[in-house]
Amino acid sequence: MESESPSPDSGTHRTSDPETLTSAIEGLTISSDPLTSKFSSLDDLAHELSSLQDLATRGSWRSILDKVARARSLSLLQKPHDHLTYLSYNVLALVKLRRFAEGLAELDSLEDLDSSQYRYETYPSVYPNRTGSMVPFSLRWLHALIPIKMGERQEGLDRFYELLDFVQSKVKDKQEKNLDVSVDLWKKREVFVINCIMGHHLSNKEFGVCLSLIDNLLSRDFSDPALISKLGYIQMHVGDIEGAKRSFNKIEDMVKEGKSSVSLSEVEIKNLVNRNKALVFLVGKDYLSAVREYEECIERDHTDVVAINNKALCLMYLRDLADSIKVLENALERVPTVALNETVIVNLCSMYELAYVNHSEIKRTLNNWIARVAPDDFDSSCTRI
Repeated sequence: MESESPSPDSGTHRTSDPETLTSAIEGLTISSDPLTSKFSSLDDLAHELSSLQDLATRGSWRSILDKVARARSLSLLQKPHDHLTYLSYNVLALVKLRRFAEGLAELDSLEDLDSSQYRYETYPSVYPNRTGSMVPFSLRWLHALIPIKMGERQEGLDRFYELLDFVQSKVKDKQEKNLDVSVDLWKKREVFVINCIMGHHLSNKEFGVCLSLIDNLLSRDFSDPALISKLGYIQMHVGDIEGAKRSFNKIEDMVKEGKSSVSLSEVEIKNLVNRNKALVFLVGKDYLSAVREYEECIERDHTDVVAINNKALCLMYLRDLADSIKVLENALERVPTVALNETVIVNLCSMYELAYVNHSEIKRTLNNWIARVAPDDFDSSCTRI
């Protein structure tokens, strides 16, 4: 059985990769990047980019591979950054489909990501008055991720730390130039990379490293409730329950005093507080109280799948298998695009095995439904048929 992971939002949405499912050109956000704000749509930035983005959001990774292959065969990619953009989506699709060796081969074809051939100033007639790297941030992230996926953990971690150095140097450079919008963008990437690094250390129970990383972040931003929540989760991992409670209480105080500077909605912040309270109850095996906290979350936001999943687990611990199964089945029926992830399905199938003699037949029915509605990268083996 699986409960909430050490990250408050992990495992809840299929489109949660912060940078890989955004526009693929480095630094690109239509509304905020001063270099690209003159463009009115994604298609102004690269060939049919909005179509690629839509396919990625829907998890249609095989269609992305087909679209990239077609664009390449028909020579539809005219500018240097077009090729890098399409290669980014192609590598991401291969990784999502667990075809890691092919993704690595695509990346290796680029050789040095910092080569002059991938800089705007190398092509002044194509990119007048623009300088810097055109390598998408997502490619740098995939360059670090793929070795880990292929079992080369240390090489992957080394690359992630190199990526962190790269991002932090960008933050410093943008700050010196007073480019506030760019500073905000690169700070978000810094948090994203650190979260990736922490995730890999957590999976190996290297809690001391995680605490150092989170403390470093918090030393520069005391007003981010998501970061403080992560600290609380890590404290729970090492058995420091009182420390976790203090961290969670700090978030409640910040919310009451209106000191939160992070761009979370009111619902997101309130649900974060409730989920934190519920975790404390879970550790104390007060499952009824935890259920009440999760129900508050679901009432505010019926797509809060962490709350839905954990409410079902609490009901199961209370030996109410019928209601725990109903909670997950209702979520899959109401919000399949959000609730359909491997953690929820693993837990649901475990409940079936406990509740029904003919669980194999029930799981087979579930598996057939998943085959019709799931994104291409869904791991159907989680049904354990």
